[in-house]
Amino acid sequence: MAAVASDPTPLIHSGGGGGGGGSESVRPTLPDSLHVNSGDGAYSYTRNSYYQKLGANAVKGRIEGAITMKLDVEKFCSRSNIIRMADFGCAVGPNTFDTMQDILHYIQQKYSLQCPESDKTVEFLVFFNDQRSNDFNTLFTSLPRDTPYFAAGVPGSFHRRLFPESSIHLAHCSYALHWLSGVPEELLDRNSSAWNKGRIHYTNAPNEVVRAYAARFAKDMSDFLSARATEIVHGGMMILIVPGIPNEMSYSQLAASAMYKHMASSFLDMAHEGLISEDEVDSFNLPIYTPSPEEMEAAVEKNGQFGIEILELTSNPDSLIDGRVDMEGWVSHVRAANEGMFVKHFGGDVIDEMFDRVTKKLFMFSEQVNSAYKDLTQLLVVLTRK
Repeated sequence: MAAVASDPTPLIHSGGGGGGGGSESVRPTLPDSLHVNSGDGAYSYTRNSYYQKLGANAVKGRIEGAITMKLDVEKFCSRSNIIRMADFGCAVGPNTFDTMQDILHYIQQKYSLQCPESDKTVEFLVFFNDQRSNDFNTLFTSLPRDTPYFAAGVPGSFHRRLFPESSIHLAHCSYALHWLSGVPEELLDRNSSAWNKGRIHYTNAPNEVVRAYAARFAKDMSDFLSARATEIVHGGMMILIVPGIPNEMSYSQLAASAMYKHMASSFLDMAHEGLISEDEVDSFNLPIYTPSPEEMEAAVEKNGQFGIEILELTSNPDSLIDGRVDMEGWVSHVRAANEGMFVKHFGGDVIDEMFDRVTKKLFMFSEQVNSAYKDLTQLLVVLTRK
């Protein structure tokens, strides 16, 4: 889980030239070539997705309770003996397999409760979705043997339709929806008040930049919810786990802001040393947004086709060891998820240097990072299709 899901169009505009010039007429969206690190190497997502697993484990009880109380498995099985599930933004495992196995178990338990006399055998079909360039080879090579379900891969952006109408009984998406479908156009317009010069994110950015990110997230959530509303059967369920932030809190108060701030400063240092150009820094922005419960609730209510069963901030154990952030582990996890974007824009020769510098800066400012770490920064959303 926790992968990018997007269309094959340019992520960023590598605008040349100096400080002046006209606006850039681009629509930057994530290219299909961007994905979490594949394979099984030192910086692969397979080896560096443990924190996402901890986040999912932290809400397993809440998910089990929601399925037990709210999912009418008997109604589905009265029409067919097949339950269809989908994991959106599955990445390369192993988290997606563990989660689907857990959810399948909860559904089986609910069926046993609702239909104790039934002799019908329920079969499960699980769809694993991510963008086309995802490493599906590694994903399915690591598929556990003797899984109690049939498995299929579905490539494509989860911001659009991927399945036939009313074909999915339960949808799941963990640590993927914070990825935007693309970078807000205003960030690359030198004449815009939202031009994000010298930064790579909305961390410590002017309000105009934050609003541009928020607007893009709202549009992406609208597209995501509309697509899922068509695909999920009435009475079906959708489970979302997303990095979150309390209402009214500034993103700069979260520990993650330090990561993006030090990334930007490391790139700028490298630009001043001639390793990269300053224009390359100014034209790069991470398409990542962390929503608040208020924003998520507004998106669901605007869509109007889902009922909210759970919408709450939860705590994620994240990268803490004895109450402190594991800096090297944290950087490796971020690298596993983001490296493709950096290589695409800056080239592969400077990436080791950038991550080395970021790690050193995080250690230098470790007290600030640890003090900024907050509880309740994971958003759990459980929805039922009306």
